[in-house]
Amino acid sequence: MNRNLIIGERIMYVDAKETVNCVFTAKIRGRITEQQLKTALAGIQRKHPLLRVVVREDEKGRPYFVTNTQISEIPVQIVERFSDDDWIAASEAEWEYRFNVQKGPLARILWLRSDDVSELLLVCAHCICDGTSILTLMREMLLLMDHPDTSLEPYESFESVHALIPPHILSNKKMKIKAWLTSYIAGFFLSLKTSKTKVVPGKNYLLHWKMDEESSTILTGLCKQQKTALHATFSVAFLEAMRELRGNNAKGNVIYPVDIRRYIPEIKNDHLFAFAPIEELPVIKDNAAEFWTKTRKLRNDLAGRIDVMNIHQLLLMSEYFHSSVKKLVTYLRSSDGTHDVTLSNMGRLNIPDKYHSFRLETIYSPSACFPWRNPNTLVISNYRGEIDFSFISNESFLPKEDARVLTDRMMEILFEKMGVLEQAS
Repeated sequence: MNRNLIIGERIMYVDAKETVNCVFTAKIRGRITEQQLKTALAGIQRKHPLLRVVVREDEKGRPYFVTNTQISEIPVQIVERFSDDDWIAASEAEWEYRFNVQKGPLARILWLRSDDVSELLLVCAHCICDGTSILTLMREMLLLMDHPDTSLEPYESFESVHALIPPHILSNKKMKIKAWLTSYIAGFFLSLKTSKTKVVPGKNYLLHWKMDEESSTILTGLCKQQKTALHATFSVAFLEAMRELRGNNAKGNVIYPVDIRRYIPEIKNDHLFAFAPIEELPVIKDNAAEFWTKTRKLRNDLAGRIDVMNIHQLLLMSEYFHSSVKKLVTYLRSSDGTHDVTLSNMGRLNIPDKYHSFRLETIYSPSACFPWRNPNTLVISNYRGEIDFSFISNESFLPKEDARVLTDRMMEILFEKMGVLEQAS
């Protein structure tokens, strides 16, 4: 492989000294060996081309992936495990880990090890994977730890973003002119909007909690009864809690990353990919509007936005924004943004829990801390019937104690709505 990073990858790359890292943690009960783990990692590295690349930069500073045929194996760091909460502090530290992008690989494992219980932290540079990708890597790693003879079929990664775009769009001159004009205007806008004020960085932190299986089942059933979606329900509860916390300073908007694999047949579900365009949506601010009405509108609005999203045009147009990436990163570092949270709902995680030599006790929702002024991110998943929450932010933007109040109130709102169902039944 020898190709430029596409726009989504490049934003997650940030620069050679500050890649955004994604951390995904599995809690295992049973005995595993270092050789089991290394054999599994060798298997997934053979399959996925992006686990065998390094990053170079051309004379203009634009990064590109290059396959390294002599790349090192995915490293494993073993640390003694003391408590069930060690993985949280370890995740926060792994956000700050700096991959040697010129040497690779862009993945590593931190193993928190005790006699019978371990946490495996899979850490990847976000420029090579999104949530679906890191879920695939975790599933395949656990499979190969248990069945080392399993063969994973390698695949060829695309060599250019143009390989993902139909010829009739690539040759559309009007669209190219539109893309150039849009990128020029955006660059000019970012030049005006970018603040010269340097924000004093605070400490990044992770809050984690779970909803038990019974409550998770009740909430899922309630969403179906109300003809809405879990992601919209979580969003409205979070934004209402934020409004209570910050009053008129709350933005009332939520950002959703969109998995676009279904629109690009060249990118299979088990391929590594790192471009998830975002949609920013408002929640009804009318206090008289009923909670479930807000969730249904939000759900329908997002579905409508996705339905009209032309992914191939988006891929083409986004490539004209590379000249503005540094301005965009500077803007994101200094702006509070127009949203309260970025919410990613991964849904039910399709990973077995029983293996021959160990048991997967639980999985914690992935986390990534973006180096932006507004890093508020809520990642939600469901494993073995329990809904799992990871909230990530920074002390300089949202103090940790305020975040605890915020997320506790969000859950109170959800349980209040679940109580309505119990009374009705």
